[in-house]
Amino acid sequence: MAQYRLQQLAEHVSGRLRGNPEATVESIAALDKAQPNQLSFISNAKFRERLQQSVAGCLLVSETDVEFCHADSNLIVVNDPYIAYALIAQLMDTTPQAASGIAKSAVLSPSVILGDNVSIGANAVIEDGVVLGDNVVIGAGCFVGKNSKIGAGTQLWANVTVYHEVEIGQDCLIQAAAVIGADGFGYANDKGKWIKIPQRGQVIIGNRVEIGACTCIDRGALDATIIEDNVIIDNLCQIAHNVHIGSGTAVAGGVIMAGSLTVGKYCLIGGASVINGHMSICDGVTVTGMSMVMRPITEPGVYSSGIPLQSNKDWRKTAALTMNISEMNRRLKALEREHGKA
Repeated sequence: MAQYRLQQLAEHVSGRLRGNPEATVESIAALDKAQPNQLSFISNAKFRERLQQSVAGCLLVSETDVEFCHADSNLIVVNDPYIAYALIAQLMDTTPQAASGIAKSAVLSPSVILGDNVSIGANAVIEDGVVLGDNVVIGAGCFVGKNSKIGAGTQLWANVTVYHEVEIGQDCLIQAAAVIGADGFGYANDKGKWIKIPQRGQVIIGNRVEIGACTCIDRGALDATIIEDNVIIDNLCQIAHNVHIGSGTAVAGGVIMAGSLTVGKYCLIGGASVINGHMSICDGVTVTGMSMVMRPITEPGVYSSGIPLQSNKDWRKTAALTMNISEMNRRLKALEREHGKA
């Protein structure tokens, strides 16, 4: 296992080292489990009591945490320990690439344009007119459809499906079994008979976008579905046709976005939320988990809906009251009218 000098790590995160610069660590562990060959960190003040007892080889701390540490502990003092942890975790990351070299069983059209150092895994299929940038990695069993473009440094894990004429930017990461560019849910109803509307738009994905496993991003009906730069989308999300997600937005697992929705920049969408289509959410909005968003949001802030967990007995009472809310409202208005006449 590789070893990392503390001086090296401090320089990597622009931190101030207190302790032995020649000491080494091999990996990262939780604060209460880290051993002398490991590094740990604190990002929440409620865990400060654990700092004195930690035997970690080095601790990532903020300036305000230093006084709570043992005098003999090696420390790297930074502005934000959590960001420093993320940077060091990247440095120590041992996750393999989804593919290395071009497998003999991969099927590439003669018209594919390959950049330098492209890797394509076993049984992948790359169709006519595809352009793969430098250092692109295509995992085993992937499909990349006609005339799609994938930018430099982007990696697709196994069994990702990219339909035709999709554009994916640079340094993106798409996890296994994601589907990019499938048909949007577009149909006309002719007296009970569903008539499919061909989905002619693209999916356009910016740079440094991450898309979770089994997430589906549908192509647009006429115009493109657009995911801007630096967006992160978790597993098992459904992004419908013509959705537009602004840069820096994070979408947690299980979110469903209906068609022609526009989500602003730097929004946080909590897991299992459902968002109506044909409307907009402005920049800087946080939607907490399991929310149902049925109307546009025009002011930044934190928004919630749904009923918190209750015992089944209490939930039944809440449900019964909810079912009677119309009658309660009618009676309240009658009382208000009666009081107004008195």
